This record gives sequence, structure tokens and C-alpha cells, in this order.
Amino acid sequence: MMAAQKGKDLLLKVDSDGLGTFTTVAGLRSRTIAFNAESVDVTHAESAGQWRELLAGAGVKSARVTGAGIFKDASSDEIVRSYVFNGTIRNWQVIVPDFGSIEGPFHIGSFELTGRHDGEVGFEMALESAGQLTFTAAT
Repeated sequence: MMAAQKGKDLLLKVDSDGLGTFTTVAGLRSRTIAFNAESVDVTHAESAGQWRELLAGAGVKSARVTGAGIFKDASSDEIVRSYVFNGTIRNWQVIVPDFGSIEGPFHIGSFELTGRHDGEVGFEMALESAGQLTFTAAT
């Protein structure tokens, strides 16, 4: 079992130029990653005991990464903003200390700006996987 980790050490990086130059998305205060796999039901009239049967490895896999925070520099602000407005799909990296990293193409599926009259402007965004992801275990 993985030992407890500091949440701030989970990093979200994006390919900022399409050439493999990864930049940390600045100011993230919270982030999550969720993996999903749809099932393909192949149950039929003669299924044992009328229990549902699933076809192994046949479902669509997806991942969703969400994050919230503040932009602390103009560079990361511009990168994310341009990807939102242009619908850009780029490679992103999610780095989980002592676990590994997930890398692959993602699309920014939602982006929200929030602000209070007595505070800073914040943002929330959700990334949707847009192709095959790779996992590399921490060494």
C-alpha cells in the first residue's frame, strides 16, 4: 500500500508547445484523476444462473482529471486559455509521487473562472482523455 503523500506533490503538466516541452500548470490547489472502463454485457438466455456476463477488455476506457486553483503566472494562464478557446488536444502528464505518472492526450472539457469581491480569481477545469494513456511506475 502506498504511504500517505502530500496532495500538493501531485503535479499536472501540459505539453506547452506540441513538441514535448512540459510545463507545470501553476497554482493548482486541488486535483483528482479518475479512471473509467465501460462494460460490455454479453449475457444471454443460457447464462449460468441468469447472472450477467461481461466481455473482458471490450469496454471503452477513459480518464478524467480535474483541478482547481489560481493562475500565478501569465505563461500557464495563456497556455490553458488558448487550449480552451481553440479546442486543442495536447499531451498532459499527471505525476503522483511514489506511484508513477500518467501521460497522454487530453482535451479541456470544461473551464470555469470564479471570483469573489474580496479575493483572487480562481479557476476549475476538467480534462477528458482523448486517446491512449500510458502509465509509468515510480522508481
